[in-house]
Amino acid sequence: MTYRESLTALSDPTRRRVFESIARKPSSVSEIAQGLPVSRPAVSQHLKVLSDAGLVEVRAEGTRRIYSVRAAGIADLRAYLDQFWDDVMAGFAAEVQNTEGQRHD
Repeated sequence: MTYRESLTALSDPTRRRVFESIARKPSSVSEIAQGLPVSRPAVSQHLKVLSDAGLVEVRAEGTRRIYSVRAAGIADLRAYLDQFWDDVMAGFAAEVQNTEGQRHD
């Protein structure tokens, strides 16, 4: 998956809350739904979108399915965002050098 799918998946506020919930603690659909104003079927639909975007993974634990954050999916999204951070920091460093150079002139 690419960062585009991740950003699209996380653009929905409820879906972001589902994601944030399992980022704090891997959980079942029922556990996630307890903290949200949506039904279990709605949570399941949000989890499907997050899973398709590569942001969450699921494992069987007896008869329950436990959802957790997929580290590789986060890494892809972070790599995308880091490029902007690197550009911002390079611009900041250039501005500091420019300002320092003007003081010494």
